[in-house]
Parts: sequence; structure tokens; C-alpha cells
Amino acid sequence: MPETTTYRERIIALIEPVIESEGLELVELECLRMKTRWLVRIYIDREGGATLEDCTAISHQAGDLLNVHDLPPGPYTLEVSTPGLDRPLTRDKDFEKYRGARVRIRTREPIDGSRNFLGALVDYAMEEGRRIVTVDVDGRTVRIDRDNIQKANLEYELSGKGQKAKGKR
Repeated sequence: MPETTTYRERIIALIEPVIESEGLELVELECLRMKTRWLVRIYIDREGGATLEDCTAISHQAGDLLNVHDLPPGPYTLEVSTPGLDRPLTRDKDFEKYRGARVRIRTREPIDGSRNFLGALVDYAMEEGRRIVTVDVDGRTVRIDRDNIQKANLEYELSGKGQKAKGKR
């Protein structure tokens, strides 16, 4: 692998095929350098939701791979879990899959004076060579360049009676 490849990228290349072979998808991977050790956090999911058994199986397989390849170098803590109700949207296919869902987006640079947007994900498309996310924020259409998105998550609302989650999964 090229010298400029990050530990995160190298770990993804190692574990994503294993995750997919189990019928799961890698939602996100965080590789953080803490004071005395690394933290490797893997988020997995599948249609209908991943189970505790899925997380345990991936934890064992990923741990073995990381140990064999000494990634990250030195001591690390490995966490495997599901993304939860506020699932991060990190890949193109996430934005395509969750059209119509309620999302919370934070941008790097302000758009019309704001960096935070909460609304329905209307569209995700290529326009003039740029990936554009379109969000309906209280009846106002906001177009956000994908490269300007710092963070994007599904947003679930709890209604009063019965605390039933609203949103699309």
C-alpha cells in the first residue's frame, strides 16, 4: 500500500471484505490515537439491523486481522457496534439510500449564514461534476455541496404517546 495510506484506510481494506462476507455492511470506522493506546471503533449494519451476535463475530474476526497485521501499531481498544438511530451518512450510497429521511447536516462553510441544517433529504445527485445534497428545511430548499459536509446523520424524532420513532430505516 502507498506510504500515504492512513491506518484507517488500511484497516478498512482489511476488514470490509470480512464484514461483507457475513452479509453486513461497514457503516463507519474510526481510528483515533488516544493518550496511551489507539481506539478502533467499527459500526456495522444490515437490512433489518445487526445483532449482538453479529457485533461479537466481527469483533473476533477484526481483532485477529488487526493483530496479524499490527494495525494500528501498538496497543488498541476495539469496539464494534451498530450505528444507532442517528446513523451517520458517510458514503454516497448512504445519501442515496436515505432519500426522504429526516437528516441533520453540519457544513464546513456557512450557506446563507448557517452551518446547521435539519430537514428531509430530498435528493443526492451529480450536477456539473459536483455531488449535491438537496434538503428541504421547513419548506426551503437548501443545496449543499457534498465536499462542504462536515457531518451528516439521520435524525429521529420521538412522538409523545408511546415514544414511537419517526423516520425511514
